[in-house]
Amino acid sequence: VQPVESGGGLVQAGGSLRVSCKVSGAITSVFNSKIMGWYRQAPGKERELVATITRLSNSWYIDSVKGRFTISRDNANKKVYLQMDSLKPEDTAIYYCNSDMGEFSWGQGTQVTVSS
Repeated sequence: VQPVESGGGLVQAGGSLRVSCKVSGAITSVFNSKIMGWYRQAPGKERELVATITRLSNSWYIDSVKGRFTISRDNANKKVYLQMDSLKPEDTAIYYCNSDMGEFSWGQGTQVTVSS
């Protein structure tokens, strides 16, 4: 099962982007059993978990994105979204989705570049 991410791009600081992920290869019941998350990897840095969401939409965020990012999910269609507002240059990274335990194969991610 390999999630497919999309929606990245180039945006100026202060702007917004919404990235999406579809986990079409997973059985719906399996997807719904997972806490899903968005990760990011900046150049020269390790991949980090940015936000997670449970089946019932309870969410968690790292401190650096709290109040700016919003994670959501569509259980019926096996999709996960990350709305990113008030973007900063330090948010520049490749964004990936996976379960919170990284149980699926890693997709190619989607590049988010924030210019100052």
